[in-house]
Amino acid sequence: IKGGWKYGELKALNKFSPEITVKQCGEGFTRRGNTDIEKHKQAAQNALNEAKDEMLSSKWDMIILDEINYAIDFDLISLQQVLDLIEHKPETLHLVLTGRNAKPEIIDKADLVTEMTEIKHPFKQGIKAQKGIEF
Repeated sequence: IKGGWKYGELKALNKFSPEITVKQCGEGFTRRGNTDIEKHKQAAQNALNEAKDEMLSSKWDMIILDEINYAIDFDLISLQQVLDLIEHKPETLHLVLTGRNAKPEIIDKADLVTEMTEIKHPFKQGIKAQKGIEF
């Protein structure tokens, strides 16, 4: 979802390379009704296929699919595709799915579910993303 943006998590995680690998697979932020939705769908599908390949490669202890719940919510990929991915997860792999609006079917399959609730955000007050805070 974040596309090629350079954000804080990347800088922090790069300090752990090569033990941690980050692959940005999205086309960037999207909104419902965007006219370029097909390119976002294709990028999400490619990312899901790559995630499945990596998941089955046995190279990783943990794979984090950042914002995948948003990708489902925005109809970029289907719920069924993600449920199938979960179903084929190797027993020893930790699979982490992030993003708001997790579907009940995903919550049912999960061992741990955490919900963060936004109380207040500067963006809603017209303050744009700030270097060192959001990216």
